[in-house]
Amino acid sequence: MVPTEPMNVPDTKARERAPVGLTRPQVEASRREHGYNEIPNEPDPAWKRLARRFWGPIPWMIEIAAVLSAAVQKWEDFAVICVLLFVNVFIDFRQEAKALSALEVLKGKLARNALVRREGHWASIPARELVPGDVVKVRLGDMVPADLRLTGPGFVQLDQSALTGESMPVSKTAGDDAYANAVVKMGEMLGTVRKTGLGTYFGKTVALVARAEQQERSHFQKAVIQVGNFLIVVALALVLLVLVVALFRHDPWLEILRFCLVLMVASVPVALPAVLSVTMAVGAVNLARHKAIVSRLVAIEELAGVDVLCSDKTGTLTKNEMALGDPVASDGHSPSDVIRFAALASREENADPLEEPLFAALDEAGMGDAVRSAARSHFLPFDPVGKRTEATVEFEGQRWVVTKGAPQVVAGLCSADTVPADFDQVVSRFAAKGNRTLAVARRAPDAEAFRMVGILPFFDPPRDDSVETIAKAVELGLSVKMITGDNEAIAREVARTLKIEGDIHRAPDLKEANHHGSKLIELISQAGGFAEVMPEDKYLIVDELQKSDHIVAMTGDGVNDAPALRKADAGIAVSGATDAARASADLVLTQAGLYVIIRAIEEARRIFGRMKGYAVFRIAETLRVVLFLALAIVVFDFYPVTAVMIIILALLNDIPIMAIAYDNAPVAPKPVRWNMKEVLVVAVVLGIAGVCSSFLLFFILEDMGLSQDLIQAIIFLKLDVAGHSTIYVTRSGPNHFWHRPYPSWKLLVPALGTRFLGTFIACYGLFMTAVGWEWVGWIYLYGTVWFVFNDYLKVATYKLLRRSV
Repeated sequence: MVPTEPMNVPDTKARERAPVGLTRPQVEASRREHGYNEIPNEPDPAWKRLARRFWGPIPWMIEIAAVLSAAVQKWEDFAVICVLLFVNVFIDFRQEAKALSALEVLKGKLARNALVRREGHWASIPARELVPGDVVKVRLGDMVPADLRLTGPGFVQLDQSALTGESMPVSKTAGDDAYANAVVKMGEMLGTVRKTGLGTYFGKTVALVARAEQQERSHFQKAVIQVGNFLIVVALALVLLVLVVALFRHDPWLEILRFCLVLMVASVPVALPAVLSVTMAVGAVNLARHKAIVSRLVAIEELAGVDVLCSDKTGTLTKNEMALGDPVASDGHSPSDVIRFAALASREENADPLEEPLFAALDEAGMGDAVRSAARSHFLPFDPVGKRTEATVEFEGQRWVVTKGAPQVVAGLCSADTVPADFDQVVSRFAAKGNRTLAVARRAPDAEAFRMVGILPFFDPPRDDSVETIAKAVELGLSVKMITGDNEAIAREVARTLKIEGDIHRAPDLKEANHHGSKLIELISQAGGFAEVMPEDKYLIVDELQKSDHIVAMTGDGVNDAPALRKADAGIAVSGATDAARASADLVLTQAGLYVIIRAIEEARRIFGRMKGYAVFRIAETLRVVLFLALAIVVFDFYPVTAVMIIILALLNDIPIMAIAYDNAPVAPKPVRWNMKEVLVVAVVLGIAGVCSSFLLFFILEDMGLSQDLIQAIIFLKLDVAGHSTIYVTRSGPNHFWHRPYPSWKLLVPALGTRFLGTFIACYGLFMTAVGWEWVGWIYLYGTVWFVFNDYLKVATYKLLRRSV
């Protein structure tokens, strides 16, 4: 390593001893090996990401339905189906574009320029041109441009809280490492570049975010795919059955194609993704009223099932600002003396995080102006070697030399008789609680030894609503874990204050457990939190919990939280978070406080109830209509409704369903998630019950000798009335339909309106034979009896399923 000397020294010898730095050939050779100091960006082109949205089971079936519509020249159907397809594609594509912005924000956070020494000359160059081996200089206000090994004389204080979670700036001297993207808060030093680009600590964080992005697929997306696949299988089976039977009977091929189209349109959940997306979008609007911005819609559904809440500490559970604890005064001094003399040994303009609380406390006590007016004739700033500040001041008519700093250092300057006997025990007690402490002393200018004034404890206080938020989260069935880069003592004290249950472990415990396989998830599951962790540790914790079938939410505010925020099922960036954290998160809080997370979880569980009710309704309705049609055609060679009737039924059913996003829904007391077995069984039971009711009515009408046209109109009316009734059966979940909360007016009005519209169409014979008011009355009575029966059947099915679990 080339020896280094202080920079900007006027004498010639010092300049001669300055490092020479790399030569141009060395730079070019190093760049060929390591590349540029940047984060490579090679995303898929937009056209490819857009094309993927048209590929998959549900898009295929929607596209086939559109092609069949065009084949039989049903252009209105073709237009509606295409609009729904493109709406779904647009929503999904837009959400992915937002997610990709997380990487862009991170990549844009690297330092822009660097002061580098090459071939004996200093020059400011773009930071991307740095290579390992370069000698650079960092000074106050600079962002560290790459991972460095500090070599020069002096010291720097680095704010790396956004990278590591440490709540205080860290002092670094020769031989220490400085991470890319840390900010120099004090001092200046030389350093040798060790790693660049993706090899840096920051680059590895970006790589973790990219890895999480690639692995991302929500439980919501999986549920939609499962529902869609089930309906597609049913549709294909029934269409194939009808097609084979119709060809065997030598029915006209165009008629076969048209009716297969009708069955396909009735079976394929064309509006399923759109309805569920609208439901979540309405929830996002509600959350925005509570100052929470949703950047990824499916995260709302994920929040409903979250059973583990992982939270960063610094800036999330705590305020990320130092607060002054109760001073401990030595004999002959008061607590206010300790604060005043400490402030006299400070410079307010330095904005030191341990000095700002002193001036705030003095202002609150009305003593701030008196201390600020004190005349200082000498001031010795803090440095990592002396570990204290010192000032000579004139205050209240007296001249003092005052000092504050590390307790052991200050105590060593004091006469033994002024240092309390329990001094070390007091300092140790504060250290055990994770408090930072400063000792304060004073002396007369002509005295040799200082006199101990007292001890000042500092701590990072919890946010005002952290305790309430954690208590409510536990009440809602969540396990809360605190994950921080801060030291173990601080983590334990914060966990105790916030009443987080479970032991606090250190990062090495994670690494040790990781070598023993199954012990890792056992450690994570039982822990109340982890201290001294790195971004990859946070990512590992979230990943292991997900592998153990937990749905995980992560809250954070720093760059070091970005990978875990993106990896989590629901990432939440708190107010004041870095750009990288906000871009990686699914939910961004825009005002101080955490309790909005609870509101988001409660809203998510309401939304989940609405979506589950809709999924059961959609499957049940598909089976009720399509299975009845297919069996009637195959078994009885009778078309129970016409193609026009099916289109009208589909429209009348879908209009009120769009309003389910505004329906009232209960908040589940525990985390909820998609149980596809339960959804499918309940839907199939209700669907089969609907088929039975339709065939029973068909047999009654046949036995009465009614005409085919009148039978079709009456069955249309029955399907319309029963379909709208099914909404009220499925929306109440495992409870009876009369349980609270009752349907909202925003659901009732369109549901009743479309039911009465369907009744009017059947009664007066629009597009069909008129049935008259007498048949309307009988069908309403018939539908009501089956509605009550279906409700009891649904409740019994839920009980049977949950009893067998």
